[in-house]
Amino acid sequence: MKLRAKAIISICMCIIVLLFGIGIGSIYVPPLDILNIILNKIFSTPLPSHIPSTSVSILWNLRFPRALLAFLVGGALAVSGTVMQSVLKNPLASSYTLGVSSGASVGAGIVIITGFNIPLLGMFTLPLVGLTCGLLTVFLAVSFTSRVDKNMENNTIILVGMVFSLFINAVLTLMTAMSKEHLEQIALWQMGSFALKEWANVFVLLPIVLLGLLLLMRYSKELDIMTFGEEQARSIGVDIQKIKWLLLGLSAALTGSAISFVGVIGFIDLIAPHVVRKIFGSSHKIVIPMSMLFGGAFMIIADLVARTIVSPSELPVGSITALIGAPFFVYVYFSRRKAV
Repeated sequence: MKLRAKAIISICMCIIVLLFGIGIGSIYVPPLDILNIILNKIFSTPLPSHIPSTSVSILWNLRFPRALLAFLVGGALAVSGTVMQSVLKNPLASSYTLGVSSGASVGAGIVIITGFNIPLLGMFTLPLVGLTCGLLTVFLAVSFTSRVDKNMENNTIILVGMVFSLFINAVLTLMTAMSKEHLEQIALWQMGSFALKEWANVFVLLPIVLLGLLLLMRYSKELDIMTFGEEQARSIGVDIQKIKWLLLGLSAALTGSAISFVGVIGFIDLIAPHVVRKIFGSSHKIVIPMSMLFGGAFMIIADLVARTIVSPSELPVGSITALIGAPFFVYVYFSRRKAV
């Protein structure tokens, strides 16, 4: 099957998944009614009389922004994982390897425990602080790597990132132990959830994800070259150290932005790149946007399962992705060992 046909099928599947994510819940809304409600809200077209106002309110104010946010978060994590695996030449690498989630968790913990609030930002204080702390962790990890290893070898970057991540997790554990009244809130944030998310979250995250996606797409050629080895890339004229800094920073920013809104959600950035490469090949010009689609659709499905499997209660979406991702992680690791 040609790549164009595969891409069209993928887009159609994403639209179908999005419709299911919006329509299924305590009140089922058929796909045609969903389209009528969306057209009514965007273009003020007449709304069929059989659609109750409760369905309109639930779909437009709760499910639609939640599903779109899940798509953006899943897509951002998937794209970030794709770039990280290519830059570090490790199929098990992700932004979490460099401590993004750990740094963001500490930032979120500080806001939750202290009640810190930035004037004018209000509800966006926690996402901003989480993003800042996540990026700061990556910056410190890569800076430390460049000092101890001038060539910035991939194994050194991964090792330093893991050490930083473990240290920061220890700091978060101490913070939680010293503030037990906030234990449940911090624990829920670390497991991830799309509950009670609004259109404001979508409007803030959307331009960040689109900008990050476009910037990373600009470096798809360099990513293709780097997959053949750093020596070959240097011989062609690629500034490896500069490109690594830039791509690692952009990937970390995508991950940090995504998880700062909904909490820590793992394994999407591990699963998506492998599945997409299996279907579409290794060209990053195709792999990056297709990872965005696959990661977004996968996250919508995970969130749908999380909010319906034990309805009316809701499971943390991070637990659903972990149940799928952990076995996949083991599969990738041991299949790689067999190949070697």
